[in-house]
Amino acid sequence: MSFTFHRIPVGICNCFLLRGDRTILIDGGAMGGFPSFQRQLQALHIDPKEIKLILLTHGHWDHITCLADIQKLTGAKIAVHKKDQFMVETGQPPFPNGTTPYGRMMAWSAKRILNPHLPPLKVDTVISDAGMSLKEYGIPGEVVYTPGHSQGHVSILLETGDALIGDMAMNDWYLRLTPGLPVLADDINKVVESWKKILPMGIKKVHPAHGRVFDVSIMQKEIASFKPR
Repeated sequence: MSFTFHRIPVGICNCFLLRGDRTILIDGGAMGGFPSFQRQLQALHIDPKEIKLILLTHGHWDHITCLADIQKLTGAKIAVHKKDQFMVETGQPPFPNGTTPYGRMMAWSAKRILNPHLPPLKVDTVISDAGMSLKEYGIPGEVVYTPGHSQGHVSILLETGDALIGDMAMNDWYLRLTPGLPVLADDINKVVESWKKILPMGIKKVHPAHGRVFDVSIMQKEIASFKPR
């Protein structure tokens, strides 16, 4: 099975292109990122129409702000978990809570400043708690339900050992200085339970939506020392 994947920063959100028999885009990008998305496709010599599915890890604004433009460019279908479906179809996603003092300050400010009204879009594939396989796309991996950051958050686990985990962890300077658990989440205890679910599933590298890839051993240590809140 021929398979490659590419990290494509779209605004502050890392999107990922999974290229097997068909191509899937993970997440829909953040504010101001659409021109960069187009340039990066051109640099990779990828025809936008090659993208058949836009698979969202979740529906928060920084993962769907460019979604309408990307869908118009590609003609791709949209997939999201049923519990985050309303965020895409109303275009008014809520902002998550803070899990640390810094995160709570960020959430308090964002909930007063940000009031996104994005184009409502129809969801074509509604993901259940059972997740879904990506084998029909020629991609060696699966979508696993990992609630906590949002109630409908999912992660993509590839047979290569790469885990595209959306906002289950963060590794960018404006969020946290070292890689680890998110500073924003609806329920941080659920985030940890979701990590306990997927850590035994062959993960080697963690690819967050915010920041650079890091080794899974960091999350193993963080989860082992976590105290329920």
